[in-house]
Amino acid sequence: MTQRRLPRKPNAIAHADSLLLLAGGDESGSKLGRMSLMNDLGHVFSPPHPAGRPFVLGGVVVFILGVLLTPWLTWLGAAFTLFCLYFFRDPERVQPNRPGAFVAPADGRIVGVSEVLPPNELNMGDAPVWRVSIFLSVLNVHVNRVPMEATVSRIAYHHGAFLSASMDKASDVNERNAIAFRLNDGRSYAVVQIAGLIARRILCDIHEGQAVLGGARFGIIRFGSRTDLYLPPGVRPLVVIGQTMIGGETVMAEMAADAAP
Repeated sequence: MTQRRLPRKPNAIAHADSLLLLAGGDESGSKLGRMSLMNDLGHVFSPPHPAGRPFVLGGVVVFILGVLLTPWLTWLGAAFTLFCLYFFRDPERVQPNRPGAFVAPADGRIVGVSEVLPPNELNMGDAPVWRVSIFLSVLNVHVNRVPMEATVSRIAYHHGAFLSASMDKASDVNERNAIAFRLNDGRSYAVVQIAGLIARRILCDIHEGQAVLGGARFGIIRFGSRTDLYLPPGVRPLVVIGQTMIGGETVMAEMAADAAP
């Protein structure tokens, strides 16, 4: 049986087609590159969180005084204003379309994954659950986000120390704000905002009894901190120490399909 071969294009035509494909590919790649650059710039230069506006305004005032009085004050005001705009940036995030997924409550690097008892102040029982700890440096976005749709059942503020937030014992001894969330199936999970060595102010914008959506903003910690996520009983983390989290987007754990809200 003779094999049937497709007719080959003349070399000139094939070469022309290749050039067209390359040109189209370059154009598509250029467009994707421009889109990626715009997304990166939008992330860096996103509007500041309302908590940062007084700091930005203070920097602008110092800058204006420097223009009127002395150059070094001008540079100081400009540097402080730019730092505050960067630190308090509040970019939009897109929550993954995965029912039952717990997204990261903060940007940063995972410094701890372990089974521990839930925070005593939240009255979540005495059975061990998985805790994932995220350390936020001054370069990370510090806006906190809700890991999964739920109802706020309890909020407890604890005054404490200001040790480095990267230390494991910071979860127990540092100043912190603990929030318990109740899921539709009756189970609970918790998020704890923890002040660090530099951070001295924890802001929480939600209240007990409030229904919240996954990925929604709920607070901010100023100038370096840590955020702990306590998963519900029976839910295991999908992340490991050293991974980088994107608040409101990175999936940290997942409930069984039949238990998803």
